[in-house]
Amino acid sequence: MTGSRVQSGAAGSSPRRTVARQLERLAGLGARPEDSHDERLRQGTLIFVSVLIALIATIWVLTYLAYGDPVSAAIPGAYQVVTVVGLVVLARTRRFGTFRTTQLAAFLVLPALLQLSLGGFVASSGMILWAMVTPLAALALLGLGRSVPWLAAYLVELVLLAVPDARLPYSPAALPAGFVVTFLVLNIAGVTVSAYVMLGYFVEQRDRAHRELQLERERSERLLLNVLPEPIAERLKAEPGVIAEHYDAVSVLFADIVGFTARSAVTEAAEVVALLDQVFSAFDRLADAAGVEKIKTIGDAYMLVGGLPEPQPDHLAAVARTALAMREEIARIAARPGQGWLAVRIGIDSGPVVAGVIGRRKFIYDLWGDTVNTASRMESYGQPGEIQVTGRAAAALGPEFVVRPRGTIQVKGKGPMETYLLDWADQAAQEIPPGR
Repeated sequence: MTGSRVQSGAAGSSPRRTVARQLERLAGLGARPEDSHDERLRQGTLIFVSVLIALIATIWVLTYLAYGDPVSAAIPGAYQVVTVVGLVVLARTRRFGTFRTTQLAAFLVLPALLQLSLGGFVASSGMILWAMVTPLAALALLGLGRSVPWLAAYLVELVLLAVPDARLPYSPAALPAGFVVTFLVLNIAGVTVSAYVMLGYFVEQRDRAHRELQLERERSERLLLNVLPEPIAERLKAEPGVIAEHYDAVSVLFADIVGFTARSAVTEAAEVVALLDQVFSAFDRLADAAGVEKIKTIGDAYMLVGGLPEPQPDHLAAVARTALAMREEIARIAARPGQGWLAVRIGIDSGPVVAGVIGRRKFIYDLWGDTVNTASRMESYGQPGEIQVTGRAAAALGPEFVVRPRGTIQVKGKGPMETYLLDWADQAAQEIPPGR
C-alpha cells in the first residue's frame, strides 16, 4: 500500500513539475543569472500568457479581415507585433521590467480600442473581458500593493467604455449573430484560460512553498533530534526556556578509541573522519537498539547514558550490554586489513546526575555530577579492550554479567578506588552475530 501511495503522489505532482519546467524554460528567454527561482517563474508565466494571447489573436485578425474590417483586424495584429518585438528586445536586453510594463499596458488598452471599433460591449462580444488579464497579471507579477493601480485603471476603463456604449454604431464589421456569440464564448474561454494560468502560478507557488516548508520542518526536526533526546526536544518546542532535571539513578558510559590522536596525526583527514563515522554510527545503532541515550561525542570519545530522560528500571544492564556490544563491534572492525591497531577503552558508573539543556545557539543536552566525572575517569584510567566499572556499578549488575576485580587504582580527583572489569557471564552465548 505504501508503494502505491508513493507512486500515486509522484504521478499527481508530475504535471505541476512539468508546467513549472516549461515556465522556467520560457523564463530563460530573458532571465539574468542573478534572478531567483520565483522571479524566473513569474517571468515564464507572463511570457506564456503573452504568447498564448498572441496566438489566439490570429483568429480575430483573420475573421475581421474576412468580414471587411481592417481597422478591427489591425488592433489584435498590433498586439502580435508588440509581443514579438517585446520578446526579441527582452532576449537581447534581459530587461524584463520593460517587457512586463509593455504587456500590461497592451492588455489594458488594446481590448478597449477593439471594443470601440466593433461597436460596444455587445457587438464586440465582450472584448473588454481581455483587459481583466491586466490586474490579474499585475497581481502575480508585482504583488498586492503594486497591482492596485492596474486594477483601478481597469475599473476606470470599464466606466469610460460604458458611457458612450449606447451611441456607438452597432457592429461596423456586420458580423453575423452566430459569430458574435461564438466570439463571446471564445473571449470568455480565452480569458478563463489566461486567468487559470495566473491562478496556477499562485497555486504552484503555494504548493512549492508548503513542500519546502514541510521539508525544512522535517530537516529541522532531524537536526534537533540529533542534538537532543526526543522528549527533551518536544519540551523545548512547547516550553522554551531552561530545562534541568535531577535523576537519582542513571548509568553513564564513556568510550574512547585507544591511540586515536597519535594515529590521526599520520593519517589522511578523509580516512580519519571516515573511520570515526563508521565507529560512531555503529555505536549509535547499538545505543538505539538498547534503548539508551547518546549524549555527545568529543573528539574520539563517545558518551551515552541509560535511565534518562525517560526512567528505565534496567538502565545499568542496558548500558552494560551496550558496552559489551561496542567492544565486539570494534573487534570486528579491527579484524579488517589495516585496522589491527584499533581498540576501545570503556568506563561505566551508576548514580545520580543533573541533566539539562545549555546554550541558546548550538545548544546541547548534557549531564553533570560525580557520576559523570567518575565514569569518565573509569574510561581514561582503563585498559585497551576492557570495560572498567566502579564498585557500586559492579555490585548492582545482574547474573548475566561477570566482573573481575582489577584492584585498587589511583584516580585523579577521587583517590584510591576499587575497580572491576566487565564481561558476559556466558561469553559464547552472548557473542554478537557477524554480518550486521
